Amino acid sequence: MALRLARRRSALETAPTASGSAALSLQRNTMRRNELKAPGPDPLRPEARLRWRDHFTLSENVLHVPGMHREHDGLRIAHLSDIHVGQATSAVRIRRAVAEVNAREPDVIFLTGDYVTHSPKPLPRVIELLAGFNRPVFAVLGNHDHWVDAHYLRTGFERLGYTVLQNEHRVVQVRGAPLTVLGIDDGRTHRDDVEATFRGAPESGTRLVLTHTPPTVEKLPENGNLVQFSGHTHGGQFVVRGLTEAIFRRAGQPYIQGHYHVRGNQLYVNMGLGFGFGGPYLRRGTYPEVAFFTLRHAEAASAH
Repeated sequence: MALRLARRRSALETAPTASGSAALSLQRNTMRRNELKAPGPDPLRPEARLRWRDHFTLSENVLHVPGMHREHDGLRIAHLSDIHVGQATSAVRIRRAVAEVNAREPDVIFLTGDYVTHSPKPLPRVIELLAGFNRPVFAVLGNHDHWVDAHYLRTGFERLGYTVLQNEHRVVQVRGAPLTVLGIDDGRTHRDDVEATFRGAPESGTRLVLTHTPPTVEKLPENGNLVQFSGHTHGGQFVVRGLTEAIFRRAGQPYIQGHYHVRGNQLYVNMGLGFGFGGPYLRRGTYPEVAFFTLRHAEAASAH
């Protein structure tokens, strides 16, 4: 199949940091919109150019993390959030995102909630569309998942071999060293329990936190060299400079999109794969995102 990939750059700025030092930096490339044209058969949408609603953006990020295992220098992560399967999100977009993640072969894949919106009808489609990842998957649930059917989603993902974490953690061997993945349940529905999540977990090494709502970062152990991956905000969904930030701050959501330093830890807020671009929920100034990360030991930042 002959494929031509055209990319349009968008001047999307990294969100400002809340605290931290220059050594704890994130290097983020400009966003790219992927446009797939298939002169031959396309298994996702045969013999047709993709519609606007099928597009998403890729972000490539480098995170310098102090205290992590040296064996994890160069570790690769893929992060998807807020997929909202149903009429709000193109199924082709979701399938293409899964294929793009598999093609890049990250070490681990993180999913941070809101796989549905309001209706239970798309529940079987969530499991169908998100099946097939070829690397270890760790997932947490979001507020919409709890409002619809959290039990169905957890058991469905577990049937796929994915690890779903609800105020619990797992320690897995990756690249010859232990990686601690801490999954905190949704804060929007007040199901988050940071103490239970960290109970018995290693207190050092490479420790990555998954949770749907970004403000949970303020509850993490201070100066823990932790990296939290979240979603929930859709990058602001409809961004009007100054106004959107003020509304989100008033709603208790000061972290809208991109990278932050908070109380000696790091936070990345994914703009979410779902909504907008042809669906009933408009996006402005924000794009459906699949984020990739390369972890670097903090000393590597000093060397450069």
